[in-house]
Amino acid sequence: MKIKEIIVVEGKDDTVAIKRAVDADTIETNGSAVSESVLQQIALAAERRGVIVLTDPDYPGERIRRIISERVPQCIHAFISKKEAISKKKDDLGVENATPEAIREALCHAKQEEHEQVEIIDWQDLHAAGLIAGAKSKQRRERLGDILHIGYSNGKQLHKRLQKFRISADEFKEAIERVYEEEQNL
Repeated sequence: MKIKEIIVVEGKDDTVAIKRAVDADTIETNGSAVSESVLQQIALAAERRGVIVLTDPDYPGERIRRIISERVPQCIHAFISKKEAISKKKDDLGVENATPEAIREALCHAKQEEHEQVEIIDWQDLHAAGLIAGAKSKQRRERLGDILHIGYSNGKQLHKRLQKFRISADEFKEAIERVYEEEQNL
C-alpha cells in the first residue's frame, strides 16, 4: 500500500513500524518539543504532498498533534487506539507497538479537521449518551473514539473532535448504539 502523503510520527521506532505497514515517507518530531525546523518541514510537506499525523495515543502524542494542527491546519489525522498501541512486553504505549494491520486501518480512516465548526452533536447529546460524568463514561468515550476513528479524549475534547471531524448525528447514533450493544454483550 503506497501512501502519497507524508506521515508525521514521533520517532525512529514509529517510522520503522510505518515502513512495515505501508510504503510511505515520514517526518519525525523527535518528541513533544516540536522544533521550528520540523514545523517548517511539515508545512512544506502539507503544501506539496499532504500530511497525515499519526502520534501515540497519550498526552504527549495529543500535545504534538495540537501543536502541528495549530501551525498546519490542513493536516489529516489518523488515530490508533490505546489497545492497539500497547506493548505486550514493556507495557509501553506507542505507534511502534501497533501491528501493520492496525496502522493500515488507522490510515484508511484518517480524517481532516474542519476549522469552521458547526455544532452537530451538542453537549446534551453527550450527557444523554452516558459519555459525561458517569460510571462507565471513560470506557464509553474510549470505545466511541475507536469506532469513529477519532481517538480517545475527555468529554470536552470529545465534543470538540466530533465537531472538528464533522461526525454526523447518524454516525454518532450508530457508534453509540454499538458501544452499548458491546457493553451488554460483556
